[in-house]
Amino acid sequence: METGIQSSFIPHDAGEVKLTPPRIGGSGGFSEFMLLISIVLVVASGALAAGVFVYKQYLTTSTNSKKEQLQRAKDAFDPSLIQQLTRLDDRMHAGSAILSQHIAPTVFLSALSQATLTSVSFKQMSLSNNDQQNINVKLSGIAQSVNSIALQAQVFGKNGVIARPIFSNIGRKPEGVQFDLSFSVNPKALNYQQMLLAANPTPPPPPPSPESVSPFGGTSSQ
Repeated sequence: METGIQSSFIPHDAGEVKLTPPRIGGSGGFSEFMLLISIVLVVASGALAAGVFVYKQYLTTSTNSKKEQLQRAKDAFDPSLIQQLTRLDDRMHAGSAILSQHIAPTVFLSALSQATLTSVSFKQMSLSNNDQQNINVKLSGIAQSVNSIALQAQVFGKNGVIARPIFSNIGRKPEGVQFDLSFSVNPKALNYQQMLLAANPTPPPPPPSPESVSPFGGTSSQ
């Protein structure tokens, strides 16, 4: 017995389902992408140009400000005072140069007096100094004996002022042994500046106080 009720809810005339894939953007999408890239490049170029302009203005302002500061510092000095200080500096340099080349004859006379034996005496002396580096001295004197002359030569040879002593024309006279002496003078020993330094040496620093000495060999801070 047929009841007329269908055994399936799917209609018999339903055809096959066709799936249509989505369309991927074609030339229109690529054009939009290139337009976006162009806009980004234009914006970046504008920002870079603006940055360069601002930095250039900053450098110009900073340079002008430093120039103004330098000019104000320059105007703060008195030109007459600068000229006086410049002349004083030149004079001090000239004085230092003269002092470094100046010789002290008293050093030579003192050294000759200290190095001369009691058995030797000098009668005449001549000094020639064509330049301060070559000072030659000639002496004539008399000694008690030839041994005194030999001993005097040894003493002069150890002297720091008298250099290369040469005894000549040695001969006996009624009053003793006559001789001639020639030598050169060490110019460094006659330097006036060195003499002042030797006469006024720099005092050594004071020793540390016992309270500041550490028992471990260092100094303890107070």
